[in-house]
Amino acid sequence: MSKLAATVAVTTALLSGSADAEPARPTIVLVHGAFADSSSWNGVITNLQKLSYKVVAVANPLRSVSNDARYVSEVVGSIAGPVVLVGHSYGGQVIANAAKGQGHVKSLVFVAAFAPDAGEAAAELAGKFPGGTLGSALAPPVKLAGGGVDLYIDQAKFREQFAHDLPAEATALMAAGQRPITEAALTEKSGEPAWKSLPSYFIYGDGDKNIPAKALGYMAERAGSKRTIVVPGGSHVVMVSQPQVVADLIVEAAR
Repeated sequence: MSKLAATVAVTTALLSGSADAEPARPTIVLVHGAFADSSSWNGVITNLQKLSYKVVAVANPLRSVSNDARYVSEVVGSIAGPVVLVGHSYGGQVIANAAKGQGHVKSLVFVAAFAPDAGEAAAELAGKFPGGTLGSALAPPVKLAGGGVDLYIDQAKFREQFAHDLPAEATALMAAGQRPITEAALTEKSGEPAWKSLPSYFIYGDGDKNIPAKALGYMAERAGSKRTIVVPGGSHVVMVSQPQVVADLIVEAAR
């Protein structure tokens, strides 16, 4: 073998070894919360895709914590390689339960989201601190044939309650297309949460009216948040109003 050929062979082997050692880039799994849908992640998805991340925005059923977490867990289980789970609002409770037993979930990101401990419910945590006004902003409940009720935010109150930092034109569309959640889902108690064993990151707005900022801060501190970002004046949908900031935190969690 010539000296040049030997050099090329060694260089190729070294480069190949470096490539093999490069850790797989995580898939980002986004889970929306109550009164929202997967399109609420569009701005975040755009920013993540620019950085070549694979993103899956799950259609959260919003029926019950146990069933929703099982469904998200099944989606996560179908993904090869590492995963970063991201939840908004009620979706935080879902990811904290869905990640249990999924060894390839590497971190959790809570976006204006609940992070309950075992035995806690979303409604209970929202009422633990002052500042939440969701109850008075709800429309009359929709009775379900199988029992229980679906909850919506009154469209006339939607922007002020849910997304005051977005243009009225955008919030009118969000209000009309909102996904309902069952009352039972908001009162169902959580199982043992994955944030006790996984690195967790939090971002929320201090103007949140669905989950009081003090409640969000309390949950972040309790979970030992690796990084907590508080958006001044931010509403409950900071992933819509501040998609770049949210995407940056997700990238930090992915690394």
